[in-house]
Amino acid sequence: MKHAGPEALDQLEPILEEIRRLDGLKEKKRGSFYCRSSGFLHFHEDPAGFFADLKVGDDYVRFPINSKTQTQTFLRRAAAALSSAKNGR
Repeated sequence: MKHAGPEALDQLEPILEEIRRLDGLKEKKRGSFYCRSSGFLHFHEDPAGFFADLKVGDDYVRFPINSKTQTQTFLRRAAAALSSAKNGR
């Protein structure tokens, strides 16, 4: 599964806009977000669709983001993971 390229990121722009609203993240490269100095979130594209790899604790968890429900679930989990990361948990 490859990292999302420019065309895929164009399609994911509404999700990227939501992520950019979260306080505490830095987008070092389009679609690659960091919390403090650690990688926190990036995106993949695959024939099966789009996926987000989100750092939850010490591990990345892959979320499908191909429907409104999947995207809403992912955004809730991203906000919770960011809150935990910022509080050092």
